[in-house]
Amino acid sequence: MVETVQINEVGLRDGLQIQPQFVPTAGKLELCGALIDAGVRKIEATSFVSPKAVPQMADAGELFPALPMRAGVHYSALVPNEKGYERARAAGADTVALVIATTETFNRRNINMSFAEALAVNQAVIARARADGVHARAYISGAFVCPYEGVTPLARLLDLTERLLDAGADEVGIADTIGAGHPKQCQEIFSAIVGRWGAERFSAHFHDTRAMGLVLAWVALQEGIRKLDSSIGGLGGCPFAPGAAGNLATEDLVFMLEQSDYRTGIDVAGLRAAVAIAERLLGRPLGGRITPWWRAQAKKAAAE
Repeated sequence: MVETVQINEVGLRDGLQIQPQFVPTAGKLELCGALIDAGVRKIEATSFVSPKAVPQMADAGELFPALPMRAGVHYSALVPNEKGYERARAAGADTVALVIATTETFNRRNINMSFAEALAVNQAVIARARADGVHARAYISGAFVCPYEGVTPLARLLDLTERLLDAGADEVGIADTIGAGHPKQCQEIFSAIVGRWGAERFSAHFHDTRAMGLVLAWVALQEGIRKLDSSIGGLGGCPFAPGAAGNLATEDLVFMLEQSDYRTGIDVAGLRAAVAIAERLLGRPLGGRITPWWRAQAKKAAAE
């Protein structure tokens, strides 16, 4: 039996947010359209954060209402607090994502809140989302490793997960934010989570800093996870992990899944077109680890 894996494309938000070259709204819409044409159906489109803090997301209020309305396509927006939630709702968002880090230091450095403050904000926004009939996804940042306090104890991760579920989160995203996790740790994390709460309410978010993104995605799959984040062209990175290669590339993930008899509904050739658009918008080469093989195949076909 062929199983389906849901891909949540985060390139427009997590991928673009730290890029120094501003991508205009029209460019973001063009990239979004190419992703949809390739078969992507879940897209984290923007973030309703302070434009001063994240200039790339300054057009969130204009972008979100302009996103292509296609059958079966679902958009989400990241919100940092209740004000961000209100802005997202005013723009038409019916799915929101929140973030809380596993440690005191990471929360203070990342969102300028204590752990207690960040948890209270998450709980408040989740409560409002439930009252409004809005789907709420809570990302646990630094679920594997905190860039300041080191490896995250599993007990701490499970405790925070329980708090978010008890608050009413529809989904919890387990995020290896700086790409420092390894397969054994990944297996231990998802085995514990799925064994305790099942897999349905969980997703996984991996970065490819140490070339582990695909491996960790495979481990999560073996533990029952069927919702995975990725970013077109491997766009992304992390300001807390200098030299980070970026997010797990959508084209790498989709190719691996389709080769392994999982169904994604996404066409790899269509993703190549989306990568080309992203390259043009940012003015530099992009692409996951499959890119050299793509180019070799194209060269071979042209020579025949």
